[in-house]
Amino acid sequence: MTATAAAASIAASALAVRAAPRILVDGRSGSGKTTLATELVRRHPEFQIVALDDLYPGWDGLFAGSDRALEDVLTPHAEGRVGRWRRWDWDTEAYAEEHAVQPDRPLLVEGSGVLTARSAVLGDVCIWMDADADQRRMRALARDGATFEPHWERWARQEEEHLAAHDPLRWASAVVSLR
Repeated sequence: MTATAAAASIAASALAVRAAPRILVDGRSGSGKTTLATELVRRHPEFQIVALDDLYPGWDGLFAGSDRALEDVLTPHAEGRVGRWRRWDWDTEAYAEEHAVQPDRPLLVEGSGVLTARSAVLGDVCIWMDADADQRRMRALARDGATFEPHWERWARQEEEHLAAHDPLRWASAVVSLR
């Protein structure tokens, strides 16, 4: 499936549920989460997007980023409150500026670790992105190159831990594989 086709289908199903739906997109590095999210927002600019890449506090922060997404973004949005989160600055290794998420606008949260039993109940549409391991590595390293390569195995171990602890595929309402 192409990102365009997937985005159109996902947006239509989410917007049919409610005016300000929550879409969660999980998958391993390089599976196409950001590509899908970017295309969805291009087609539907009313969506707010929060990327867990902006929430992870460093290379050992998959679980912390997932918790931040749940507590600071998804829960407030579901409760009709403004969510507030701080961007992790990878260069300074510190939190940077604060961002707000409006409860009356659709929301898409994407990143490895976002889909758990606790977050799935807050998502109107929960997507698992799937791709071949070699394709994922090639895509991720083409995107982030020298920055990501030394950390690939370290990050992959955290993704494996997420898969074992939370079984995100179990909570997915759809599985998308981009070609």
